[in-house]
Amino acid sequence: MKPNIVVMLSDDHAQWAAGCYGNSELRTPSMDWLAATGTRMQNAMTITPVCSPARATFWTGLYPSQHGIHDYIGTGEYRDAPWIESETTLGEILADAGYRCGLFGKWHCGTPETARRGFDEWFCIGRRTGPHAGLQEYVHNGTRYTETGYQTAVTTDAALRFIGRAEDDRPFFAFIGPVATHTPFADHPERLVESYRGCRFSDIPTEAAHPFGRFTGEGRKAGAADIREWRAQYYAAVTEIDEQLGRVIDFLAQRGELENTIVVYTADHGLNVGHHGLFGKGNATRPLNMLEESVRIPMLVGGWNGLFGRQARSEFVDHADLFRTLIDVAGATVPEAPAYPGRSFLPMLTDAAALPDWKETQIGEYGDLRMARTHRHKLIRRHGRGADQLFDLVADPRETTNVIDLPEYAGIVERLDRELERAFAHAADSPKSGLRVTELREHNPVEAWRGEQS
Repeated sequence: MKPNIVVMLSDDHAQWAAGCYGNSELRTPSMDWLAATGTRMQNAMTITPVCSPARATFWTGLYPSQHGIHDYIGTGEYRDAPWIESETTLGEILADAGYRCGLFGKWHCGTPETARRGFDEWFCIGRRTGPHAGLQEYVHNGTRYTETGYQTAVTTDAALRFIGRAEDDRPFFAFIGPVATHTPFADHPERLVESYRGCRFSDIPTEAAHPFGRFTGEGRKAGAADIREWRAQYYAAVTEIDEQLGRVIDFLAQRGELENTIVVYTADHGLNVGHHGLFGKGNATRPLNMLEESVRIPMLVGGWNGLFGRQARSEFVDHADLFRTLIDVAGATVPEAPAYPGRSFLPMLTDAAALPDWKETQIGEYGDLRMARTHRHKLIRRHGRGADQLFDLVADPRETTNVIDLPEYAGIVERLDRELERAFAHAADSPKSGLRVTELREHNPVEAWRGEQS
């Protein structure tokens, strides 16, 4: 029997912000349980450290230079036009493999009103993802309606109703997309916020401001007078999501379905909450950044009794790999085209052995910025939109010193340039390539490549 699949993919939840990844003050018992009994991917990273392109990579298995979403999609005219309608999504592939599929929460890859092909249930957060509590707008199978409550709980309720319906004997795929860890840093359960107001926040380093460029948007919040309150709200949001993850796990266990359900917890990208002296992710600076806190994400896999549990893996994995892995779990067929950059890491989840020939370099892109990162070095090419950079992450883990022009690193730069060329060879002539981003349609009114760069 094919295993059920549950994916909870949250918004702006950085890898550092969970007990199972070493945070000493955050309470995340459900995530910790999933990590302790399943597999914790220690070097999981996003391809793009901003919402829409990261989510589109999860759904399509493609890099932004293939699927064409390079920045977050704004509201109004930006969201109304089609975005990845021409791409085959994970939901379609799993539906074709015999799964009943449901989406609950954030979509952010185009208009929320229109359910994608393959979904039996579409319970999407409306056009405004905030505030996190109170009267909210949702779209349920094409019909708009409002409901009052904490958004994370309301969307989880809908997912549990879907999971609990035994209409047929098909396995299910439930995608749950919480938004709680995204701004605004407000409106989270007071019982949780109050419990964090006295924290030392000792896991957030106190350090000089990121020296490469200026702060913009969310990035400016780090100097605000109420930074402690924002941090307490962010920590509360993490625990709020963790409670809903626990509800899903408990519900599956009570129904006797947990051992036949692969449960994945991950996020679209990371977040700085004072790290490097800034708030936000890749678009919190000009030029754009690929800081570790921006690109590192949690990725926990457990539940299903077909897994080899109680392990932590150090290999690089990303959303393109997760796409291929879930298709592998379902025994589904990957479309012959286009060229999918990811690779299934299911063998890592079912065996403690190393997977031969696994990648040693993690690739990323954001518009015309491209990144190649090994376990020690990170190369960033900006193609004229700011200075190129190389960081030695062992000697300089806080990414404060650009060593790209030092002669002793010339060989490393040359090798990582080859890795970038190889990774994007499939998209070299693509009309959706990030190197042509100024020719593409606008995603929002503040794209970095159309505005001031200094």
